[in-house]
Amino acid sequence: RYPCKPKYVGKDALLCVCNATYCDTMDPLLLPPVGHYLKYQTTKAGLRLEPSLGRFQLEPTKSGTEYTYNASVRFQHIKGFGGSHTDAAALNILRLSAGAQEHLLRSYFSKEGIEYNLLRWPMACSDFSIRAYSYDDDCPDDYELKCFSLVQEDTEFRIPLFHRIRDLAARPLSLVTSPWTAPGWLKTNGEVKGKGRLKGKAGDKYHKTWANYFIRFLDEYAKHNITFWALTAQNEPATAKVPVAFYSGFPNMMFSAEEQRDFIVQDLGPALTASRHRDVLIIIHDDQRITVPNWAKVVFGNSSAAKYVAGIGVHWYMDRVVPSSLSLEDTHRLYPNYFLLYTEACNGFRLWETNVDLGSWKRGIRYSLNIATNLNSYVTGWIDWNLALDLQGGAQLCLQFCGQPHHRQPQEGRVLQAAHVLPSGAFQVCCVSGRLESKFIPEGSVRVALTSNNPPGNCQLVAAGFLRPDGTSVAVVINRCGTALDFSISNKHIGYLEDSAPADSIQTYLWRRP
Repeated sequence: RYPCKPKYVGKDALLCVCNATYCDTMDPLLLPPVGHYLKYQTTKAGLRLEPSLGRFQLEPTKSGTEYTYNASVRFQHIKGFGGSHTDAAALNILRLSAGAQEHLLRSYFSKEGIEYNLLRWPMACSDFSIRAYSYDDDCPDDYELKCFSLVQEDTEFRIPLFHRIRDLAARPLSLVTSPWTAPGWLKTNGEVKGKGRLKGKAGDKYHKTWANYFIRFLDEYAKHNITFWALTAQNEPATAKVPVAFYSGFPNMMFSAEEQRDFIVQDLGPALTASRHRDVLIIIHDDQRITVPNWAKVVFGNSSAAKYVAGIGVHWYMDRVVPSSLSLEDTHRLYPNYFLLYTEACNGFRLWETNVDLGSWKRGIRYSLNIATNLNSYVTGWIDWNLALDLQGGAQLCLQFCGQPHHRQPQEGRVLQAAHVLPSGAFQVCCVSGRLESKFIPEGSVRVALTSNNPPGNCQLVAAGFLRPDGTSVAVVINRCGTALDFSISNKHIGYLEDSAPADSIQTYLWRRP
């Protein structure tokens, strides 16, 4: 194991520097015998994925919060965790030295890193591109898509970089593609960027052409030996309606829930089913969780639409507006056969926030708590936004820069992994943002009961329990409080795991079951 090389950039702002010759890594996971546990700990005080061993007690000896782990009570299966392969991310990664590129990619995808298995992929441009474009801009009214063509951003940047990612990935990768905009000649505003809708209505030539655009995208990527697990019908179709000035420069396209339902029933669903990509899943919504319940009701309430859809995509930007219990959990109870997947999140998105806040523990713990809370509310996976940005939070079409996991420092040819994403600064800091889930809760794991006697209070531990496909038990315990908190986890036939979570800390425990 190569430990973090710390770099403090302010009070409680710890980074790990990763360059062409050195980057922190993790050892292979080696579990102790039954009756013992392996712990990884990250703290605001400076620990970064620090491993240690402990022993279960036969009887409880400490006070504090009491958790009960019960692998017989099972909830949703976990699809995984990942990030987004945007134009900005690819450009920033490729501007690094060859050695730094390799370390960055290994930190995300290899066994010595956090083993991402999900990758979101914008279909043409997004707001994190350096120009606005679609795949058919040169031939107005090209309803047969004769001029459809991938662009430089695909063929020279994102596709070659993905092939490198796939070669070193420890786990099979599942790709999700999302469109931000149709070609301008298909939109009511006549432009790729800016507010607009798809012309006409479901079932007409505009909607048929747009559905076929999805198929052509999948066809062209298949020629490069890249296939997709799922697609979303539209990125932020409801948020595109928000009257915010900076949003007018975004590539976007508005849909109501009813319009998306009808587009799926009459156009996208049949087109996908009739193609060789019929196994690609359709995800609806792909927007803030405040609109999830109504969107699900409109689409899943129509059996013709529901048969084409597999899940619901959710973005985190308005999570504070409505609790997960009133959105995600209520939706799951009504429609348990459709998965919930967080498809986008980033820090620094609010107009009054600092775009990039390197080493921010506050931002890291915000990620961790969001992931744990949503996993406890039936979410099956969590995808971060850009894999890498520069120190200004770009490159981007608009002025609304964001804070992301990795920030490129071009003058030194190195990468700073912000603690708001990985707890070890350089690349491992991502566990500060909850990426412990990515490393230790692989695809196929299932959330299990981890109940407690937590009384109501001002500050409490946040915890979640899981069972991995190999039978290993996992518990994640987060202390966002300013003081240490004692707790125990009882596991039938093994005993009591007793520990104290330091102030501002994240713990992951793994143990064998008899």
